[in-house]
Amino acid sequence: MSEFLRPEVRLMLWRWREVLAAAALALLGLWIVLDRGRVLPAFGWVLIGVAVLMAALALRRMRFAGTGDGPGVVELIEGKITYLGPYYGGAVSLDDLRSLSRRCAADGRMYWVLAEMEQILVIPTDAHGADVLFDAFTRLDGLSTAHLLNSLRDTAPGTITLWRGTPGQP
Repeated sequence: MSEFLRPEVRLMLWRWREVLAAAALALLGLWIVLDRGRVLPAFGWVLIGVAVLMAALALRRMRFAGTGDGPGVVELIEGKITYLGPYYGGAVSLDDLRSLSRRCAADGRMYWVLAEMEQILVIPTDAHGADVLFDAFTRLDGLSTAHLLNSLRDTAPGTITLWRGTPGQP
């Protein structure tokens, strides 16, 4: 099957997989609604509602996700963000996080800056696995996801502080 599709088509389908799954669920819900004789139409409407919510979340994640071909690898395990880069790396706990910033360098590359009491971890936004950070960042109390996503559009060099918190309160 992998030879059947061109690599760029496979990549595009993989990127849109959550939206396509939501569309399939919505079609199933619509089929149930229109086929009144077999299953309750209310269940179909519930499926359509769930599909709309899934699609909205998937589209937000797509806006957040980078290319994945930047330097390093990001992992999120039980509230601990780990970055393994070619020259540096580290780990921060979401519970101990003091601030979250987005830095844009003069060459246009963007980085997430995560600050704890003792260390600062800088992660390229296009690092492999950096898309898991969206789920981690949404745990931060008081962080606006709209502000987070809009910060990725701003390509002016500099640092934008997106969130400040106190340790022990993610």
